[in-house]
Amino acid sequence: MPAKFEDIITAFEFANTNGDMGEFCAFVCRQTGKIYYQTDFMDVAEFNDELPDDIDDEEKYLALPDKRELDLGKPLVLAFSREFLPDDFDDVRYFFSKRGGYRKFKALLARRGAIERWHAFENEATEQALREWCALNSIEIKG
Repeated sequence: MPAKFEDIITAFEFANTNGDMGEFCAFVCRQTGKIYYQTDFMDVAEFNDELPDDIDDEEKYLALPDKRELDLGKPLVLAFSREFLPDDFDDVRYFFSKRGGYRKFKALLARRGAIERWHAFENEATEQALREWCALNSIEIKG
């Protein structure tokens, strides 16, 4: 049974939530397409019932990937900068050689008026990467 692509995106965003208070995970059932959410931080009962007892069965459930696994972290920032901020590329590369790279990058985007362009670029890359991930993992999607 296919999973809704919008549900895959929501689960991916949930699984990539940054926070020190708990781990965020999301799983897709390979058989039903149903998404399951797990975290120690908050009650996610609004998303679904309790996790199945066999959630660790990788033949049946697949954890949504970390964005770094899909090259949606620093490599994506560098690709964007190379294309849309070529005069700032060396600065962006330097930002990411130290802690706080994203904060400095977002400040640069604000100064250059490029925040919306970055979000569009990031969203398009995320969608493409997730569609490829689903295909690679034999997750049938609709939408």
